[in-house]
Amino acid sequence: MATTPTDLPIHHFHGRDGLQLAYREMGEGRPLVLIHGFFSTATVNWVRYGHAAKLAALGYRVVMPDLRGHGDSAKPHDAAAYPPDVLADDGFALVEHLGLEDYDLGGYSLGGRTTVRMLARGATPGRAIVAGAGWDGIVNTAGRGEHFRNILTNLGTFSRGSAEWMAEAFLKTVGGDPVALLHVLDTFVDTPREELEQIQTSTLVLLGTEDDDTGSGEDLAAALPHGKFVSMPGNHMSAVTKPDLGSAMAAFLGGALQRFR
Repeated sequence: MATTPTDLPIHHFHGRDGLQLAYREMGEGRPLVLIHGFFSTATVNWVRYGHAAKLAALGYRVVMPDLRGHGDSAKPHDAAAYPPDVLADDGFALVEHLGLEDYDLGGYSLGGRTTVRMLARGATPGRAIVAGAGWDGIVNTAGRGEHFRNILTNLGTFSRGSAEWMAEAFLKTVGGDPVALLHVLDTFVDTPREELEQIQTSTLVLLGTEDDDTGSGEDLAAALPHGKFVSMPGNHMSAVTKPDLGSAMAAFLGGALQRFR
């Protein structure tokens, strides 16, 4: 079983608009689609810190796409390639490409929001995980979008150590494309309370104890008919680097995995 980024070959599928997108896999068993956060990649979010390996060892086939505009997926500079909610469209395209009917779904930050958008639009995974995303980041995406728009349009101007400077440093580390990422911001779509209240999937809301970036995880979980809130150590950026993220996901999914076998 592959356990390092270099062991994972890149696979491709096409979005509903024909754009070529990339994904990686680790493990065998029940399919689990995991979607990374903004600026990040599947490798950084899920592989580098051992989360995918932990879930694969549990008995999952972990499928990890690179969002459009990120990683090894296409990064067009044409605004027409980034219509509202296209990231959810891409998620559905991957599920269709793989022929998945019985699977679990989750994501971190933008990946968590994309998971919510898929659920609101009719995705029916056995279980779902919304990590690194609280109430405000789901129901009012403009605020979070403006934070990143400020970063991407003012690169090189931020004070060392500031949240903006840290985000820009991360962007450089992953080799992000600022033009494509600015367009990704235009894909953000709010999910109002009434839509959240219609989601029937058992959903874990997972947020760092010092993560104040996206609002209340407790409020988001409370709005979901089958929501459960769990906290983990770290802030919005550091929580991804800690083993607690993978452990909390494994604890939530472990019982479900036994049930589906």
